[in-house]
Amino acid sequence: MNEIQRQASEDFSKARTKEFFSRIMHFMDTDKNRLLSLNDVREILKPRGESYKGMSTVPIELIVGSEGRYRDFNKYFLPRREHLRSRWERVDEARLNDITLPPIQLYEIGGVYFVRDGNHRVSVARAQGVEMVDAEVISLSTEIQLSPNMTIDQLRSVLLKYEKIFFYEKTSFKELTGCDTLNFTRPGRYDVIYNHILVHKYYLNQDQTGEVSFSNALVSWYNNVYDPIISIIKEDNLVSLFPQRTPGDLYVWIVKHWDILKKKYGIHYSLYDAVHDFRNRFGKRKAATPFALIKSFLSGIFGTRR
Repeated sequence: MNEIQRQASEDFSKARTKEFFSRIMHFMDTDKNRLLSLNDVREILKPRGESYKGMSTVPIELIVGSEGRYRDFNKYFLPRREHLRSRWERVDEARLNDITLPPIQLYEIGGVYFVRDGNHRVSVARAQGVEMVDAEVISLSTEIQLSPNMTIDQLRSVLLKYEKIFFYEKTSFKELTGCDTLNFTRPGRYDVIYNHILVHKYYLNQDQTGEVSFSNALVSWYNNVYDPIISIIKEDNLVSLFPQRTPGDLYVWIVKHWDILKKKYGIHYSLYDAVHDFRNRFGKRKAATPFALIKSFLSGIFGTRR
């Protein structure tokens, strides 16, 4: 083993040690140490298209994920697997020998970048403190701006805020209903609500000689469909059976469940029965706390009375 090979081996070992300590530092919140998957981000943002941007010089700190090797490196592109050593060291040897390697290939989305090809080159460059890299870039279109330290959950949160603002402005929802608490925990559900209103508008038009406006249909849907279901959800305290979900989430699920039940049992299957069937099938009772279990145990032994 020559001097350059020894240096490359030592560089990889240092990078692996840094990855080990990074994992320990983030053991309580592993998402903050995880490299983003482009496929996961695509699934959430659903970019409308892509365009070739050509060659560019990219800040390496803005490279936050990978298309296919996101399990092999951590958030800082430190190698997570020992089997990466051979290829990683070859790239580092090329750097030490001043050999110019081909530009990496990146996808850009929302202002950050994901590696299409060149994960080891990014890892070596970042480990050596390189700030900029040459890259061939393909841009995926989205109106959501991402930050380098964003986790998948934070990305969903940003998208949800964007979707809510867009839906409320597009439909004048708050102005027409007085409601500003239509919230969801997963993207895409404001589109579901919009479609519900359109379907409601279609049925209203069946009994009208003139066209019912979207605004009037929205108010009718809110008063005659959404609000009654939300009232039952609140009266039965269903949110307590579905931790970390919103009344809006439950509304979407219940309407879908109600539709399934009507197809099975007939169109006269009641909303009230659908809600309670949904609760009984899918609701999760809260597990007893350790304190409650101990209290119950002692009550059984000593016959504690209220």
